[in-house]
Amino acid sequence: MMAAQQQVEEKRLEEESEFTASDEHYEWVKGWLKSNEVLRMEHGELEKEIAGKGLELMRRLLQDHLQLRARLEDDARERGPVVGRDGLERRHRRSETKRGMMTLFGGVEVERAGYSGSGCASLYPLDAELNLPSDSFSHGVRERVAREAAKSSFEETVQMLTRTSGARVGKRQVEELAVAAARDFEEFYATREEAAAKEQESSGELLVLSTDGKGICMRPEGLREATRKAAEKRAREPGPPEQSLARHRRHAKRMATVAAVYNIEPYVRAPEDIARNLRGVADSAEQARRPRPENKRVWASVIESPGKVISDAFDEGLRRDPGRSKRWVALVDGNEPQLAALEHQAKERSIALTIVVDLIHVIGYLWGAARALGGDAAREQHQWVQERLLPLLQGKCVAVAAGMRRSATLRDLSQQARAPVDDCADYLLKYQDYLRYHEYLAEGLPIATGVIEGACRHLVQDRMALTGARWGLEGAEAILRLRALHVSGDFDPYWRFHLAQERLLNHTMLYAGQPPITHPAPRTPPPAKRHLRLVP
Repeated sequence: MMAAQQQVEEKRLEEESEFTASDEHYEWVKGWLKSNEVLRMEHGELEKEIAGKGLELMRRLLQDHLQLRARLEDDARERGPVVGRDGLERRHRRSETKRGMMTLFGGVEVERAGYSGSGCASLYPLDAELNLPSDSFSHGVRERVAREAAKSSFEETVQMLTRTSGARVGKRQVEELAVAAARDFEEFYATREEAAAKEQESSGELLVLSTDGKGICMRPEGLREATRKAAEKRAREPGPPEQSLARHRRHAKRMATVAAVYNIEPYVRAPEDIARNLRGVADSAEQARRPRPENKRVWASVIESPGKVISDAFDEGLRRDPGRSKRWVALVDGNEPQLAALEHQAKERSIALTIVVDLIHVIGYLWGAARALGGDAAREQHQWVQERLLPLLQGKCVAVAAGMRRSATLRDLSQQARAPVDDCADYLLKYQDYLRYHEYLAEGLPIATGVIEGACRHLVQDRMALTGARWGLEGAEAILRLRALHVSGDFDPYWRFHLAQERLLNHTMLYAGQPPITHPAPRTPPPAKRHLRLVP
């Protein structure tokens, strides 16, 4: 009887001592706020001081909670053996096994029991219950790094963590955490059937695929073999240091393939409408009526080949439109490998694909010819482009090409002077099957690659081309993936998926069945007694 009373007393004392460290710090902060020192502070200084002390309070609260979990696990120590995925029983229990963890509030220690057996690795059920990461950085730190490193440099991410949290993370560790945070990217999009079904129900009748490329300055080990050899050769050429640096950066890039998939409603227009808009005569009512892209997803890869990225774009399209009931359109800039990959994938998957070469890219060629034929003044060149734009939109690209060649010949231009004219004419003739703009406009199809151009800028250029940045292959791929999740609006669902994958790989798969519960089942309080009252 005395032993039972002693156990009850010990348990009471343990419960009274819970969160003591948190309570002590909280009381100290309240006393500090009443001190003469603080009563003379301006509010800005006071905010800063309270923020720092608040982080310490939250760190202690978390530490106290973890100690409570450890005590509850100790109360449940009479469970049977823990069985691993290997089928072996772990009957030996070691208490007070500790591991450190860096959180957003600072460092804490996790005390948990380890279960071991002869010839098998130890298992820690509390680790599984808490879904602890494989290393010492908490998932809160990892998420903060993933969000910030997608926007800012690794150095700025380190500074942000130091300013706004209690976490201390080095630059190399930030890069490693970013790589780890992005590793479930492909599997996440491969398992989005439910989201894809909703997109199909609420999306426009056109399913648009678009691809492009953007160079990223890489460290030598991240370059493709041919580019690396060209960079080494250029580096050995004599010249001023500034020229050597420019040559090095020009030959130190690896091309990232950028893809976009979105839905949009058809929007019928006439060639005259496009020509008027490109002259800057905007109709606000027309702009308001123009449909906007829906369910847009953009991404980029510096590791995968263009063919693989385009194949992934078709996979994304089929997730949205498995019955192939929508009108499939591909917008490109005339890159031959991309065109070949699009046509190959469409044939392999029995998809009727309409390929459109971007009008803005074609206009770029027209401007090259205008500088050779349109006169010296910018106004004359602009007029020359405008005069050929409407026929081009009306499907007369062969006549436009013949006319500019004839004009160059009549002016007796040298081979060098007429080169931009011949380039433009060759381009129009080569891609005439993809320049049927009059048909595309009548069917309500898009004819410009604004979405993919914006993706190249926002997804790649704005982050990957920061001053002096030179990338390793894994780090570049991870940041592209994290930025793609942000731009596509998928980061939050991705992070939930990533945490579930972390639990599965780091914990659940180590056990035969589900990891055991580490604490006793909560006691259900007895129902409140009802008392009858006499009503006079």
